[in-house]
Amino acid sequence: MSSETAAPAATTGTDEPGTGSTVQPTGAARRRGPFRVGERVQLTDERGRMNTITLEVGGAFHTHRGFLNHDEIIGKVDGSVVSNNVGQQYQTLRPLLSDFVLSMPRGAAVVYPKDAGQIVTMADIFPGARVVEAGVGSGALSISLLRAVGDGGYLHSFERREEFADIARGNVETIFGGPHPAWQISLGDFQEEVVKAEAPGSVDRVVLDMLAPWECLDAVATVLAPGGVWINYVATVTQLSRTAEAIRADGRFTEPDAWESMVRGWHLEGLAVRPDHRMVAHTGFLLVTRRLADGVTGISVKRRPSKTEFSEEDLNAWTPAAVGERSVSDKKLRRAARDAIAGTNVQDDPSVTN
Repeated sequence: MSSETAAPAATTGTDEPGTGSTVQPTGAARRRGPFRVGERVQLTDERGRMNTITLEVGGAFHTHRGFLNHDEIIGKVDGSVVSNNVGQQYQTLRPLLSDFVLSMPRGAAVVYPKDAGQIVTMADIFPGARVVEAGVGSGALSISLLRAVGDGGYLHSFERREEFADIARGNVETIFGGPHPAWQISLGDFQEEVVKAEAPGSVDRVVLDMLAPWECLDAVATVLAPGGVWINYVATVTQLSRTAEAIRADGRFTEPDAWESMVRGWHLEGLAVRPDHRMVAHTGFLLVTRRLADGVTGISVKRRPSKTEFSEEDLNAWTPAAVGERSVSDKKLRRAARDAIAGTNVQDDPSVTN
C-alpha cells in the first residue's frame, strides 16, 4: 500500500444554500433518504435496548424474542417503526456520529465525542482550514475534523502504523460514503514527515493525539502559521505537565491552557429526575497554545516558583506501558480493518448525487 493517499479534488455547486442543489457536501446524501443495503441501522426495542446492524438482502436480526428480517427495513425512511415475526416492535434510526464513533471497528482507543467536540470548537477548526493531525488511531477525530473543514478544506493525517491507517480509512469512507476530497493520510513519524509535506507557516491548525507531543515542538513551530492553534490530547497528568513546560521553555508559543471535560447524563422519568449513576468522566486532557510571530518572544506569566525540571526517573515514566496504553494484537487489528472496510459497501440510490 502506498504511504500516502490523496482523495480527488472537491466538486462545488453554484446553487444558493437551501435550494435543494443536487451537488451536496461529501457524505450528505448518505445521511438522508431511505435505508440502503450495506448501511448501519440502530434498532431500539420496547425496553430501550439498542443494537446496531448492517443491512443485508435476506439478512435477519435474531434475539430470544424472535427475528426481524432486514428486508423489512431496507427502503424504509429514517425513524420508521417495524415489527419482528412475533410482533416485537423496533424503532429504526441512522446512528449519529457519536453512536458510530463508539461502535465502529477500532484498533486504538477512540477520541470520545465530548473531546472531539471540544477540539473542533476550542481549536477553532473552521471551513476551509488547513489542518494537520497525528495519531489517527481509528479515525474518530479525523471524521470530526473533516466535517469541520468541509470539502474546501484540507486535513493531512499522519499515522505510524499501517494497520491503524487502514482501519481509519475504512471508518472515514464508511461515514462519508467514499474518500473525502479534503483528506490525505501518510505513514511515518509526524515530526519527520510533516516538515517534508507542508511548507513553513502554511498550516492553520495542528492537532496531536500522541504519547510525547513535546517531541514535535520544532516541527509544529515550523509548519504552523503565526496565530495558528496547536491543540494536544494527552491521557495523563505527567504528559500534560511535560508538554506544558516544554511549550513554555520554547518561547515561540503563547502560555498554554489546559482542561478536561466530563459528561453526566440525567435520569428522566416523571418526577424521578436525578443524575445518572454513571458518567463519562476522565478520558483525556486538552492543552492548547498559539504560534507567535517569528522573532517574537512570548510574555512569561508570573507564577510562584515550582519544580519544572524532570529527573531521569520522570522521563522513564512516559512509556506506553507506564501510562496504561494497551498493546493491540496483529490479529485484532486485521479483523478491525476488515470490519471497517466492510462498512464502505453501501448500495447508494443512483438517483441521489453526493
